[in-house]
Amino acid sequence: MSKPDYPVFDADNHLYEPGEVWDYLPKEHRRDIRFVKVGNGTRIAVKGKITDFIPNPTFDRVARPGVHTEYFRGNNPEGKTIREMTGEAMDCLPAFRAPEPRLALMDELGIHRTLMFPTLANLVEYTAEGDPDLTHAAVHAVNQWMHDVWSFDYRDRIFATPVITMPIVEKAVQEVEWAIASGAKAVLVRPAPVTGFRGSRSIGLPEFDPVWARIEEAGLGVCMHGSFAPLNRYYEQWEPSSTDNAFVTTPLKLMLLQHREIEDALAALICHGTLSRFPKLRVMSVENGANWAAHMLEQLEYTYRRVPQDFAEHPVEVFHRNIWVNPFWEDDVPALVQLLGADRVTFGSDYPHPEGLADPLSYVDELADAGIDAATRRKIMCTTANEFMRLPVPA
Repeated sequence: MSKPDYPVFDADNHLYEPGEVWDYLPKEHRRDIRFVKVGNGTRIAVKGKITDFIPNPTFDRVARPGVHTEYFRGNNPEGKTIREMTGEAMDCLPAFRAPEPRLALMDELGIHRTLMFPTLANLVEYTAEGDPDLTHAAVHAVNQWMHDVWSFDYRDRIFATPVITMPIVEKAVQEVEWAIASGAKAVLVRPAPVTGFRGSRSIGLPEFDPVWARIEEAGLGVCMHGSFAPLNRYYEQWEPSSTDNAFVTTPLKLMLLQHREIEDALAALICHGTLSRFPKLRVMSVENGANWAAHMLEQLEYTYRRVPQDFAEHPVEVFHRNIWVNPFWEDDVPALVQLLGADRVTFGSDYPHPEGLADPLSYVDELADAGIDAATRRKIMCTTANEFMRLPVPA
């Protein structure tokens, strides 16, 4: 494995929250989110509804980093299920729970800086949907725990991302203000419609402008990380499922979902004019892959040719100005670089999740083997993410 001579910025790392995170819920919501015993395991129940999305939400035992690598390479000649490929779980390491041991592990792995994303937040907004007050309370509980344990800027190397949810605009603005005051450099926004008191709404509509305005004014990066997709409901119209477990897949589910939610979310921000009203917003797609990008640009071009009068500016130009993309490690990165330019492509390993890379720096060789030259590799592995975060590139 090649070791680069520059400081690597890994734009997709994860922490594992302990059960204590729900101690941060206000008293009126303590009974709304609970750990419950189901057979020999533990699940999360939200307002009495049990979700299987994360098989072990206590994270006392977790899948080993990178154990799904061959699955995502499309290398499964024996036809194993993703559960079978997961193998034996491991005890959750201190480095997955707290910043100081994580920093030591980053040094061991050769990572200088990282964006750090929560794991439980992937399901909070989806499972609490329909109860805006609970959604905001649960999100703030996760945020407050992250701030108290990790901080949002740990030694200028680990940048944890507070979640901004928008069912109640005034509360969303308050959360942004709290994040700014707490030292956040970037925030996490779910690529999905907002479900508030008036039903489901696009995050790009002008009613959410106070949130985007404050984010832009503060210079915060916006990370749209893959999450529990609202498209699951669409998929279940074709193939009803007995579980929402993220590790249970079918051929049709893989075909139908395909991370379409990020394309729709970015389309909403562009077509509803958010990124034209706030042209300095920086939005990074994280852990949504990149195979959707070419299709989206084609559709934006085609749509603009039909109704140019409905756009404040050319939507393809807006995409190139405002959007950064963190591809999956298995994606066609040369094609993505040709499409967007290396200054819009960032490296993210998804460490320590099983679908990510066990050795993040192995991506350097993946890029070299794909024909990416040294200067472009440096941009992807280091420069672009620092520029997105408005941080100086370390020598």
